Amino acid sequence: MSLTNAQYDAIQREYDARQLKNRRLLETRRAEVFRACPAYEEASDQVASLSVAYGKRLLDGEEGALSAYRQELAGLLARKEALLVQAGFPADYLEPSYDCPECRDTGYVNGRRCRCYERRVIRALYAQSNLQELLSAENFSTLSYDYYKDGDLANFKKAVETSLSFIKNFREEYRNLLFYGEVGTGKTFLSNCIACEMLNQGYSVIYFSASGFFNLLSRYSFDAENKEMLYKTYEDLYNCDLVIVDDLGTELSNAFTNSQFFSFISERLLRKKSMLISTNLNLEEIKARYSERIFSRLTSNFIFRKFSGPDIRACKNISYTVY
Repeated sequence: MSLTNAQYDAIQREYDARQLKNRRLLETRRAEVFRACPAYEEASDQVASLSVAYGKRLLDGEEGALSAYRQELAGLLARKEALLVQAGFPADYLEPSYDCPECRDTGYVNGRRCRCYERRVIRALYAQSNLQELLSAENFSTLSYDYYKDGDLANFKKAVETSLSFIKNFREEYRNLLFYGEVGTGKTFLSNCIACEMLNQGYSVIYFSASGFFNLLSRYSFDAENKEMLYKTYEDLYNCDLVIVDDLGTELSNAFTNSQFFSFISERLLRKKSMLISTNLNLEEIKARYSERIFSRLTSNFIFRKFSGPDIRACKNISYTVY
């Protein structure tokens, strides 16, 4: 699932509005300071005049001009700060204000999307896919061990411990997770718990069903008409902090999908971007379905956690759909 160009334009307008809001805030503060302390306005004018006065001398290459300019400028700036504090304002009161200091409300840092921009895109994707409502019901606060016993309980507790460690050490330790086991044993639920917590901590997360994931890869390869629109979501797929692929094995598998899956895993590994994959397949079925080289990538770079026990959905007699 991807955002439309109109949705991306709307996000950009939000950034434009942020910049305008903060520029107006700075202008309001500056006018406030000038009213309260005319001497500060006079010092500000002197800084501007100083730059003009030394401009020609610097262009002419006058020896010592740069050093003299810096010395006088430092004195004026120190005087301005002192006047600001004396008038009862914080020393940084007229510093530019940003909602996101990292990108200065542009959405980009060194030509790449800022984390705040990525999070905004992901929020739009979640709203579009109705996952926000799902995550409000499936998170660590609603997690229960009631449906597990003995070895099944031990497996689930181990998976939960691994998940909590994954979240806690996400920034310091690069990890990938693979949940496998029988239908209805909590793999999707625990994946949702992780997604919810990661989003709450400000990380960018994209959640796909296996069919939706492979459909995106297929459309990007063959849908020339919508290539530009799909490109942005395709880039999100490789740049976001965490990609979750749920129910691997339910998609139609062929040489193309296997090739795309291998490329996806390899590229995310290369970029050290985390993945969480869940599947009802057992290890032998994964190996047989996705080839030796994919299985090797998974076993070498993922932490495997087995789920077992009764079908919890059947026990609860509930059902839901992830889009």
